[in-house]
Amino acid sequence: MRVVLAEDEVLLREGLGGLLARFGFEVVAAVGDAEGLHAAVRERDPDLVLTDIRMPPGHSDEGLRAAVELRRTRPELPVVVLSQYVEHRHAAELLDSAEGRRVGYLLKDRVVDVEEFVGTLRQVVGGGTAVDPQVVRQLLRRRADPLARLSAREREVLSLIAEGHSNASIARRLVVSDAAVGKHVGSILAKLDLPPTDDANRRVLAVLAFLRGNG
Repeated sequence: MRVVLAEDEVLLREGLGGLLARFGFEVVAAVGDAEGLHAAVRERDPDLVLTDIRMPPGHSDEGLRAAVELRRTRPELPVVVLSQYVEHRHAAELLDSAEGRRVGYLLKDRVVDVEEFVGTLRQVVGGGTAVDPQVVRQLLRRRADPLARLSAREREVLSLIAEGHSNASIARRLVVSDAAVGKHVGSILAKLDLPPTDDANRRVLAVLAFLRGNG
């Protein structure tokens, strides 16, 4: 079984590679960033991708975004995300891809049995789905409460928007610049999944989300 492994921490990458080899996997490429992951998949045509989430250059969600893109172009490619974190922004998109088949999301600190871990990888390659229960719980909470994505300051700004304040008025109340308020508003709209549209006022939709979340 041919595996492309993406992990930015050298020691962990080497350790995972050795572990997989012990159980009969062939690691055809081991890379440390998302760009290398894309290149390795193109060149090596693996049977499985095992990737971390946070990788260079930004150490945010590069690995997860790469996994989503790979599944978009190759829906049947088995992909397992192995991370210390639950990244909500793209996790649901990854797990929804290809009707949830051949995909997994595991948390590093909750892998306690090596043979079970290897069995999970084989399960995904065979067409199954493997998601840590903690990931499921966090995604369900996030979907139930979209306001959970907002920072304390963003909640404060949204509360003032709900009261009918303009950006200038909010800036005066919070003693910040208009530009700072504009950035907060843009972040709020993005986190609430309110893309630009010609037929709806996104500030109104954001207020409705606020009222639902605080009702």
